[in-house]
Amino acid sequence: MTRRYPIGAELAPEGGAHFRVWAPRRKTVEVITGPGPQETGPQSSFTLEREPSGYHSGLVLHAAADTLYRFRLDGREAFPDPASRFQPQGPHGPSQVVNSTRFRWTDSNWRGLRLEDQVLYEIHIGTFTREGTFEAARREIPELARLGITAVEIMPVADFPGRFGWGYDGVGLFAPVAIYGTPDEFRRFADDAHRAGIGVLLDVVYNHVGPDGNYLRQFSEDYFTDRYENEWGEALNFDGENSEPVREWVITNARYWIEEYHLDGLRLDATQQIFDASPENIMSALVRAAREAAPGRSVIVVGENEPQETKLVRSPEHGGYGLDGLWNDDFHHSAHVAATGRNEAYYTDYLGKPQELISALKYGYIFQGQRYKWQKKRRGTPGLDLRPAQFITYLQNHDQVANSARGLRLHQQTSPGIYRALTALLLLAPGTPMLFQGQEFATSNPFLFFADHWPELSALVREGRKAFLSQFRSLAGPEMCATLADPGDPDTFEKCKLDFTERRTHAPTYRLHQDLLRLRRDDAVLRRRERGAFDGAVLSDEAFALRYFGPNDEDRLLLINLGRDLHLDPAPEPLLAPPYERLWQLLWSSEDPLYEGSGTPPPDSDDNWRIPGHAAILLKPAVERKHG
Repeated sequence: MTRRYPIGAELAPEGGAHFRVWAPRRKTVEVITGPGPQETGPQSSFTLEREPSGYHSGLVLHAAADTLYRFRLDGREAFPDPASRFQPQGPHGPSQVVNSTRFRWTDSNWRGLRLEDQVLYEIHIGTFTREGTFEAARREIPELARLGITAVEIMPVADFPGRFGWGYDGVGLFAPVAIYGTPDEFRRFADDAHRAGIGVLLDVVYNHVGPDGNYLRQFSEDYFTDRYENEWGEALNFDGENSEPVREWVITNARYWIEEYHLDGLRLDATQQIFDASPENIMSALVRAAREAAPGRSVIVVGENEPQETKLVRSPEHGGYGLDGLWNDDFHHSAHVAATGRNEAYYTDYLGKPQELISALKYGYIFQGQRYKWQKKRRGTPGLDLRPAQFITYLQNHDQVANSARGLRLHQQTSPGIYRALTALLLLAPGTPMLFQGQEFATSNPFLFFADHWPELSALVREGRKAFLSQFRSLAGPEMCATLADPGDPDTFEKCKLDFTERRTHAPTYRLHQDLLRLRRDDAVLRRRERGAFDGAVLSDEAFALRYFGPNDEDRLLLINLGRDLHLDPAPEPLLAPPYERLWQLLWSSEDPLYEGSGTPPPDSDDNWRIPGHAAILLKPAVERKHG
């Protein structure tokens, strides 16, 4: 039989289903099929043929779509498929044969995404809506499109245990977790998103596998290696003995999400914990496979990389891995310190000063090889030649919101004016901005760490979370430790669910985001985000200017003041000078009463520059000529 993928269960054109699994340590592998969801009857077994390479395969004629099955190993215990397409009863239950052709796609004209011009929106399916399902999230797509979002980035949906979780301890890489819905419901989410002009990226975890429901060792010890230290468990074996099937498992998974679910890209979690000394790094191989899986459309692959290695986005011809973009924690950390005034723990090396923010927008990472006090070593690699769009910038994401005592959102930790000003910086700056669910309407709901495990593992997770947060001096004391939410408590999970009525009750903040995204999309000068199309200057200890250079002197000037009112007299900064024989006039202000601001007098006057505190102001050249 000609298979679409080298592993897993696939329906055969002539009837039945073909199964293939890598189990080199096993002499026999049987497919044990049970009654389907709408059927009754006894179980049946079929012994697969052992291939010389350690794979076992065969056509099971009585298997059909929705058939439940397990693999019985050497006549003893039976386990779910390591490449299961669906686990309707969770990771400890049977796998299910999935008919991948049953869904009728309507997105044949969709051509995918390129990273330039995107506005990303990170969501966690379980807390994005009250229902916490693909179907409920799908109903919100039209509103995201109206807001100005161009792509959603979904936190991991690969099958994980329990009633709730972040998804980063997944064990079923190919199976959308059943608590969110069925495979076809996930397909319908992607199809509807494309119809609304929104792309879909999926967060995938290729650095480790979770402990609960992980049966990979039953099939082969070689899935893992002890040659590397991994922060979250055992490192996956991408370069040791018998690593080829492990590489195939991950590369196939990347291709599968793009091909079977029409996804527009992947976000690779914690790439610094993906260890591979092979001639071709596994990341390079999976990026190539993801692109090949989408003929006729563009695919985006972005990475999270704590040590800030820019080789990830360089081409393989230049020693890189070919990713499109990188999450930029440096921008977040500096902006967070500017907003809150707190620079403890991993914020230690950031002061939140204008030069940091300007540098982050011009050059991406702030640390590109300098000494880094917090880690007592150098941090980052050179990236001065990279494009602004290659850096994903954000004020909030799942990790950074949750890495606090109460999971508070940024607007709850700073003044309204500073929040509006930083929002303008994020959404008008040349990087690729990302919002975290609910940020656009200043959600009242926190985002906390939550994970549902058996009691002993839950206790370990709870203590591990406390230990992690103890790096923050303010959280290390017993009085604060006592307030930390229990990750295993269902109420912790429930508190994080968004309330969309706040789009209306927090309308000024929602309007702020809508207006800024409209400016970003429609203003021709702000759309020029390539290197050299903008520059910045420090105006004071807490104020700075960004100038966007347009054709025919149609420049834009963005003023950000995170401190008190600033009277700039004299004003010896050429970026403040208006174009020849023109004057600056107000285009947009974060102090507009529509956003509950307090108004904006003309900043450039006979009294020289007066820039209001805790504000962002966007100026454009006036039409009239300057006389006298």
